[in-house]
Amino acid sequence: MGKTHEGIDGRLRSFIEAQPVFFTATAPLSADGTVNLSPKGLKGSFAVLDEHTVAYLDFAGSNAETIAHLRENGRITLMWCAFQGPPNIVRVHGRGEPVFRDDARFAELLAHFPDIDPTRHGLRAVIVVTAELVRDTCGYAVPYMAYEADRDLHGRRFAREDDASLSAYFTKKEHIATSLDGLPGLPLPLPPSTV
Repeated sequence: MGKTHEGIDGRLRSFIEAQPVFFTATAPLSADGTVNLSPKGLKGSFAVLDEHTVAYLDFAGSNAETIAHLRENGRITLMWCAFQGPPNIVRVHGRGEPVFRDDARFAELLAHFPDIDPTRHGLRAVIVVTAELVRDTCGYAVPYMAYEADRDLHGRRFAREDDASLSAYFTKKEHIATSLDGLPGLPLPLPPSTV
């Protein structure tokens, strides 16, 4: 049933790149801290950088739990499910890092996402994940679901923001600069973009 892989290549890479949605899971070190599980989508916002490294774009939202957890301890798991075709679940367990807009690596990382306009979605960071364990399992109990299209609401909402108004938006949100558990989240004011 389950199989451990040396890296992300071939069939495995093709599978995860074809999925329209994936999930991220992180947690603080505190035993009573809040575990965070987030869906991620938007075609073109995920990239396999090499056999052991993946990245995805972190867009504007109401909190910054993933960023806060990664800044504290780096632990992250990504998961993809086959909602169409043969059943399959792939998990990448690893170490993640938020690369913020003022980081020298930011522009180079953005080159891996050519179909995404970085000014349209309130881009906060690129999350880079180094895989430590890659596994797939059967997914026999995952239902069939049909993908229709990406929603355009997020892009329409944040396309009208510039750096100053986006920073003001984040400052008003309770759990952007500080997580639910009081950990440092997104640096505010929002770092200026290097692109």
